Amino acid sequence: MLDVKLIRDNPEDIKRRLNDRLINCDEQIDRIMVLDALRRELIQKTETAKSEQNKVSKEIPQMKKQGLDTAPIFEKMNVLKEQIKASEQQLREVEDEYSELLLSLPNLPDGDLKPGGKENNTPLSFFESKFQPEGEKNHFDLCSDLGIIDYERGAKLAGSGFWIYRGLGARLEWALLNFFIENHSADGYEFMMVPHMLNYECGLAAGQFPKFKDDVYWLDEGEENRHFMLPTAETALAGLHRDEILTEASLPRKYVAYSPCFRREAGSYRSEERGTLRGHQFNKVEMFQVTAPEKSMEAFEELVVRAENLVRALGLKFRTVKLAAGDCSASMARTYDIEVYIPSIKDYKEVSSVSNARDYQARRGNIRFRREDGKIEFCHTLNGSGLATSRVLPAIVEQYQLSDGSIMVPEVLRRFLNGRERISKDD
Repeated sequence: MLDVKLIRDNPEDIKRRLNDRLINCDEQIDRIMVLDALRRELIQKTETAKSEQNKVSKEIPQMKKQGLDTAPIFEKMNVLKEQIKASEQQLREVEDEYSELLLSLPNLPDGDLKPGGKENNTPLSFFESKFQPEGEKNHFDLCSDLGIIDYERGAKLAGSGFWIYRGLGARLEWALLNFFIENHSADGYEFMMVPHMLNYECGLAAGQFPKFKDDVYWLDEGEENRHFMLPTAETALAGLHRDEILTEASLPRKYVAYSPCFRREAGSYRSEERGTLRGHQFNKVEMFQVTAPEKSMEAFEELVVRAENLVRALGLKFRTVKLAAGDCSASMARTYDIEVYIPSIKDYKEVSSVSNARDYQARRGNIRFRREDGKIEFCHTLNGSGLATSRVLPAIVEQYQLSDGSIMVPEVLRRFLNGRERISKDD
């Protein structure tokens, strides 16, 4: 959530920066300004009426002692009571609309981002693979031929956009997750196993609700106890310290979490997105940090390097891309994508988005910290995939394929597979 003081002090600048996202919030900003002024006016009016009510009520005992007629005073009290009731009702209505509009505004993009959409994304670096593939098969056919992913039965169990990892495919998937978790845990990230069903407040703090509430899978438990399936562990971790005040000495908080991710995917799949490149459920290891504001860019660079190092350790060809303002998700001030190369489609696909939300999520979740001098401020939150496997595994299969249709196992994963160096049809 944006700091309303920023909007109040320079609404035109806020409009311009949000327009860089290709989102026109001009009318919304104008309405927030009107409601902000009305809200403050109603608060002042209500407080004044309550103060007058208290003052008048204190006069009644004294008047009774003096034998004075108190009927006019009680009449005045009734008028004040009705005024307060009307003002409070109007204030509730104003604050409901005011909060809804504020919560629907996206984050402000950092000033160094290019305006516009993905056409203005900027590749920052390229990395070549360690292994030159000996074949040109796509991952769908390779995984099917090797029997490591069962797409047909996955669709039979759950419909389009689902698959089953089988045998060595399941073990390879699990090896990737173990490698990622071990790597982060060794560097001081606390491993978390978060719930896969979350409450509304988690989505609100993360910035997905109310605007994107239809993008998740909801469980029908009744309006007062409704849960949704988490789209990413970030949604859980962003709410971990909701309504808490942390100490400055305890920052940064570094977490890593594994979870399956459940996503609604609108529209039909393109031919190059078959296999596991796009689906309704996939596995991901998520990095998350809670920091002091002055440390958030340092944390951002750390997360980018961590994600890059994982792909580099796997020996895969990939690139790092700085996203334009309009391609960053609504909650994020800046994002770098780490994209792995898929030879069969001659294109790169994102396996990690590293993002800095600044204080946007912290304001929504009321996540604060106390400075050593006692001052209380909002934290900054950051997240980065470390990594999502549904595109890493196809990249491994295609980039490490051998001429006989088998695949080499990246060296860093072999110890998780009892030293196995390759996967073939005979396994």
